Amino acid sequence: MVVPNSAVARPGALRRLGAVLFTAVLFAGVTLVTSQDDASSVVGPLAVPKADCGPGALPETSTQGRVPKSDYTSGRVKEGYLCNTTQTSHQGSSGGFKTLRYTDSQGHTCAFYDSTLTVPRDIVSNTLSGDGLGTVVLDMTDPAHPKKTANLTTVGMLSPHESLLVNEKRGLLVGVLGTFATAPGILDVYDVKTDCRKPKLLSSTPAGLLGHESGFSPDGMTFYVSSAFLSFVAVDLTNPRAPRPIYSEFGVMYHGMRVSDDGRTLYAASLGQPGPGGITGSGLTIVDVSQIQDRVKNPKAKILSKLTWRDVSIPQVAEPFTSKGRKYVLEIDEFVDLVSFKGLVDLKRAPVGAARIIDVDDPRHPRVVSDIRLKVHEPSQRDGEQSHDPGASFVAQGYAGHYCSMPTRKDPKIAGCSMILSGLRLFDISDVTRPREVGYFNKPVPKNTKITLIPAIGAYAMSQPAWDVQRNEVWYTDSNSGFYVVRLTNGVEKLLH
Repeated sequence: MVVPNSAVARPGALRRLGAVLFTAVLFAGVTLVTSQDDASSVVGPLAVPKADCGPGALPETSTQGRVPKSDYTSGRVKEGYLCNTTQTSHQGSSGGFKTLRYTDSQGHTCAFYDSTLTVPRDIVSNTLSGDGLGTVVLDMTDPAHPKKTANLTTVGMLSPHESLLVNEKRGLLVGVLGTFATAPGILDVYDVKTDCRKPKLLSSTPAGLLGHESGFSPDGMTFYVSSAFLSFVAVDLTNPRAPRPIYSEFGVMYHGMRVSDDGRTLYAASLGQPGPGGITGSGLTIVDVSQIQDRVKNPKAKILSKLTWRDVSIPQVAEPFTSKGRKYVLEIDEFVDLVSFKGLVDLKRAPVGAARIIDVDDPRHPRVVSDIRLKVHEPSQRDGEQSHDPGASFVAQGYAGHYCSMPTRKDPKIAGCSMILSGLRLFDISDVTRPREVGYFNKPVPKNTKITLIPAIGAYAMSQPAWDVQRNEVWYTDSNSGFYVVRLTNGVEKLLH
C-alpha cells in the first residue's frame, strides 16, 4: 500500500489503516494481552538529568526529547537538534534496526546496516533514490565520505529485521529473514574478514527456522535466532558453509538475545509467558546455555531467573557489560506498551519502558539499579500537547526507545540509545546508579517526500549505534533519513576513553 503525501497533512482513516498494517508487519500479527498499571494513575521513573549543551549546540526547544508540532510549523525542525555533537557525514535516505562496524584482516573498516524496517516500507523510495535494497555495505576508510560498495540482497539479507549481527572474532556477518508472520528463517552467513567491502556469501539455509531477532556467542560458533513469540533456535556455525540447528524450543517468547563473554549465559529480552489471562511477565530472562556452548548431546537451556518491572513495554535487548568488577546489562524496551490491551486502546496512557541498568552479578537474583529515560517518556507528559506532535501517536514510532549500545563491554562510561522521535541520545553511565544525559543528535524529516508504506515524517531512530572510538564518533541510522556519522564534542568524547 502506498500512502500519498497528503496523508501527512490530514491524518485520518488511511493513516490509521497504514499504522495497523505496518505494526502487524513489525510484530508478525501477534495480539498480546498483559495486566499493567494504568500509566495515568502512577508516577513512573523520572527522567535522567538533562544534558548541558556546550558551544555549537542547536538545543531542543521544548521538553527533553521532544520535537513539538510548533517547530514543524515555524520551520525550526529543518535545522535539527544538536547537543555536544556535530555531523561528520550522512549517506542514504533510509535505515533499519542495526548499524554495525567492523575492521577486516587487511585493515579496511566497514559499516553494515539494514536499509529498511521491513521490505514493503521502502521498496519504491530506495529503488528510485539509488540507495538500493537489502543490507548496505559502506567503505569507511574516510568517515567524512562513506562509500557504498555493496547491497546484499540474498534472501536473509533482504529484510533481516532485527537479526543482523557481525562477529568480531571470526569476521562473520549473519542475518535472518524476519517478520510478516516471522517469514521462513532463511539464515545468510557472509565472510567479511577477508574484505569487508565485498562480503562473500558462505551459505544461505533455512537453519534459523523462523526469523525476527538474534544473538551471537562471542566466539562466533553459535548464532541464536528467535521469532519473538514462537521459536528459539541455536545454530552451530563451526562450519559457516553448513550451519546446523543444534537446539530448538517452541513457545518461547524471546526477543533480542545477548551472550556473556564465555558463551555460557544468555540474556534474553522476553515478551513474557502465555497463560489463561493472556501474556504476562515481560522482562529479562537469564538462561544457562553452557550445554549448548559445550556441544553436549541433546543439550538443555536452563532458566536461571526472570525479572520484570512495573513500567515494562516491549523488552528489546539486554547488552551485557561490567563496571568496577560487577556484571550488568543495559536493557531497553521498545515502543509503548503494545503488549497491554490498555495500551492498544489508549496509546497516550500506555507505559513507555525506555531503558534501565540491571545488576546481573548474581544471575539468579538480578535487580534494576537505575532507569534511563527522557522527560517525554514520563506519564505526565504523554497525555498532553506532545501527543499531537508529528509521529507521536503512531504505534510503531512515537516517543519511546528501541536500541542501545556501548563502545566496550568492560567499564564503559558512555551509552548511546536510538530513541525514535527523540533521535540518538547519549548517556554517561560511569556511575551505573546515576546515569545522566550528556548529548544528543536528532535530524527529524520536516515533511514527507518519499513514497513509503507509512509517511516518512519526523525522526525514526531505531538502529543499534556503532562506535568509532579512535575518531570520537558514533554511527547510527534513522529509518526516515539514512546513515549518520556523529562526532562527540565539548568534552563528551572523553567518555569514550
